[in-house]
Amino acid sequence: MFRVTPGVRWLLIANAVCFVLYFLAARSAFGPLFAGLALSPRSVLTQFALWQLVTYMFLHSPLGFGHILINMLSLWMFGGPLEEVWGTRRFLHFYFFCGIGAGLCVVVMNTLAGSMDTRTIGASGAVYGVLIAFAILFPRAIIYLFLMFPIEARWFVLILGAIVFLSAIGDTGGGVSHFAHLGGLLFGYVWLRVYGKARPGRARSGPGVLASLEQRYRDWRLQRAKRRFQVYLKKHGTPRDMDPDDRIH
Repeated sequence: MFRVTPGVRWLLIANAVCFVLYFLAARSAFGPLFAGLALSPRSVLTQFALWQLVTYMFLHSPLGFGHILINMLSLWMFGGPLEEVWGTRRFLHFYFFCGIGAGLCVVVMNTLAGSMDTRTIGASGAVYGVLIAFAILFPRAIIYLFLMFPIEARWFVLILGAIVFLSAIGDTGGGVSHFAHLGGLLFGYVWLRVYGKARPGRARSGPGVLASLEQRYRDWRLQRAKRRFQVYLKKHGTPRDMDPDDRIH
């Protein structure tokens, strides 16, 4: 199995600590203190509670352990390989980008649906971003669905994405934020398209947009220099001490 990489380890610890505090507070008079940390479209838009776009990712349902267990297990299984390839800083940037992006989708879609007072908690949006990144970088990796049925990561995430999309369209409540899941998938895909995949075997930091442009500029200058040298040889001829079969590097 994958080892627990540093970034994933700190995320697991932070989520576990927040869950314990929330679990204890929900059974005491301190419960309302955590209400301001859950994601509420009305609070974000009218009270500018922008911190909720981050804090909601570290809260999980205090009514049971299933919610946090599924999210943290998925983070451990699929986040570790990504951090091994990207490095801790790049992985954490991606994780929070997906989580915040999923939160923005929740705010926008719930506002359009007239559900501005709905509160959303959980790291599912960020985790879904991790899932799509894993499927793109390791498309043929085998995932055991329900710990029994082997399926390639690319097909698993494709099926999962279709289910999330259909669930978001026909959302009738049920306590699951399908908009957050869909937003995590969307922002994860956009991030990979913009900043590159950084597949195994390449530099951990990935090419990036600026690095890609710089490389193209260097290639263009090299090609231009080669053409100018060829023109020079045609005008002045090949030096006598140079073998016609020689190549200029």
